[in-house]
Amino acid sequence: MSLKNLLNQIDTKKQKLDTLRPLNDKQLKNLKKMFDVDLTYNSNAIEGSTLSFAETKLILNEGITIGGKKLSEHLEVINHKEALDFIESLSHLKPEQLSLKDILDIHFLILKGINTKDAGIFRVKPVGVRKSDGVIYQFTEPLKIKDEMDSFIEWLQECRDLHPVLLASEVHLRFVSIHPFIDGNGRTARLLMNLILLHYGYPQAVIKMTNRAEYILSIEKAQDSGVLDDFYQVVADAVDESLDTYLNILQQDIELI
Repeated sequence: MSLKNLLNQIDTKKQKLDTLRPLNDKQLKNLKKMFDVDLTYNSNAIEGSTLSFAETKLILNEGITIGGKKLSEHLEVINHKEALDFIESLSHLKPEQLSLKDILDIHFLILKGINTKDAGIFRVKPVGVRKSDGVIYQFTEPLKIKDEMDSFIEWLQECRDLHPVLLASEVHLRFVSIHPFIDGNGRTARLLMNLILLHYGYPQAVIKMTNRAEYILSIEKAQDSGVLDDFYQVVADAVDESLDTYLNILQQDIELI
């Protein structure tokens, strides 16, 4: 399906969702419980966590410690849930109202207790990543990070005409291409993306571990060529799937356990 047709389909489903609003407390808690697990498991797995979906669910819902797993992996689950709660508290803000402090606070929640000294702090070392073609892609130099992040905030204050799904996608891509932190950039980027979606009334996009290769390749293509269509498609597909999940659960009054 073309991106244009997919966005039209998303808008139609969003309109259906809006007719079911306002959701009651039971519905909201039901959906949040499900998406907190989905988002936390997949976002951490993309970054290398060895916890399974079931183990992530046990940690979040039952407070159970998983034998044989690192403390840091448990903290990644707990921290990500706190960060999800935090972006929901910020979702009333318009994109142009988001501040650099908000972003630093999100990152602090991701890394606290794991690498507290770097939590919410811009990196001071140069970093790069080996892409799928073997070429090293170097992110923004440390001395330029503050200026790049200021420009990022300025861009947020000026962008007005993008479809919310495309805006959320571009927020993710611009942020992760700066890579302002020594660790936790991908998780922070996905949280910022979902913060934008929440503000506009869309369900959060779950970038699944099973789609990791496609997701990474679409980022690389956008960074290399400036063509964002593949990345837009990945995010739009995830939003579309989340809308299907919302509508299915709400229309059939499914209670999740």
